[in-house]
Amino acid sequence: MANILVVDDELGIRDLLFEILNDEGHNVELAENAAEARAARQRARPDLVLLDIWMPDTDGVTLLKEWSTAGLLTMPVIMMSGHATIDTAVDATRIGAFAFLEKPITLQKLLKAVEQGLARESARRAAAGVVPTPTGQGQPSSITTTGDSLLMASLASVPVPDQGPQSTQSFDLDRPLRDARDGFEKAYFEFHLAMENGSMTRVAEKTGLERTHLYRKLKQLGVDLSRGRRSAV
Repeated sequence: MANILVVDDELGIRDLLFEILNDEGHNVELAENAAEARAARQRARPDLVLLDIWMPDTDGVTLLKEWSTAGLLTMPVIMMSGHATIDTAVDATRIGAFAFLEKPITLQKLLKAVEQGLARESARRAAAGVVPTPTGQGQPSSITTTGDSLLMASLASVPVPDQGPQSTQSFDLDRPLRDARDGFEKAYFEFHLAMENGSMTRVAEKTGLERTHLYRKLKQLGVDLSRGRRSAV
């Protein structure tokens, strides 16, 4: 789980990216302009930033350059735009952007870029002797004590009961067909969410549904999307 900052002046894009990344188990903070992005960066350093290029007050490239000049570009930044030229993308990369995504952004490219950016950040922290904490921030690995290690080992040996949905269930068939079908589908998706630790990408692959359609289906059935992520958080 990582802390991701999404900066985009379009509400629809912010909401969509929030839903997708939140479903993947990340903590997501939203900003609609450069001013809000600066404040978010000052409050707590995100593990990764998705930054739109064209914004009304300060464009994304200018903000990226500002962070780079001030020594604040210490996290991977993925630039986004639907109208940027190749020169703009090259300039952003030279300043320090990790990647560039062209709108409309496909789910596969988004998740792949985020995964690669976070992997690079993890490798950088590991090289610096920093380990991740539950909040997504890092701390020196040297502070881990022997007592802490023993406690972690003892906790790891405690069996954890399986609280997820069972693969075999019974259904009340004395109901209208639509209600019975919805009940089955809800149980079906809850089972796969639990098996895949809440990963919408893996559930989509397992069930053969396109990810956006899957998300709408789960919302329609009233499936609790946080249940499957309990063991992963």
